[in-house]
Amino acid sequence: MKLHAEALLFDNDGTLVSSMESVHRCWTRWAGEYGITEADFAAVELHGRPAAEIIADLLPGPARAGALARIERLEVEDVAGGVVLLPGTKELLSALPAGRWAVVTSATRPLAEARLREVGIDFPEMVAAEDITRGKPDPEPFLLAAARLGVDPGRCVVFEDAPAGLAAARAAGMRTVALTTTHPVGELVADVVVGDLSAVSVQVTDEGMVIATEG
Repeated sequence: MKLHAEALLFDNDGTLVSSMESVHRCWTRWAGEYGITEADFAAVELHGRPAAEIIADLLPGPARAGALARIERLEVEDVAGGVVLLPGTKELLSALPAGRWAVVTSATRPLAEARLREVGIDFPEMVAAEDITRGKPDPEPFLLAAARLGVDPGRCVVFEDAPAGLAAARAAGMRTVALTTTHPVGELVADVVVGDLSAVSVQVTDEGMVIATEG
């Protein structure tokens, strides 16, 4: 299948990189430090959501600021050896024109930048947790990325691995490519579903970009 776009927007963890082992390790340690029961922790969705929202589901208001600082410190310190590049990422990003793609992540900027640096990815634009008031599945993160790139939302294609991110992209009026890196295909609602970015190629034209997918 082929999609046409002026800009491409990428989720980070689970799309460009994988830090699942690090995330599980850090959040499990964090939950133990804050006395979160195993049952309560298991009931909360971690992937694709800002840490502040996860913490709000688990802790009362007065404890949240310190808890947020603690999980960010744990995750940043765990980046070395805890983050790997997903297949096809480097090849696809190297083919994209400058100023026509962005990273849109639920992580904080220091954490997202640390993860990308760890795998050697340079990014032109990023929308992170600090930039928004409402996280995915709200469309705000993707709409802000489109505005920063100066591109109409309807001319953007979003690459995501999480249902919340795909819902945010649809709500923003954008086309979607889902990756089955963290969720089964039955949970992913998208225009195209692929295994990972190795199944995606981009041709740059005078009018924009043509995205071709396999699988």
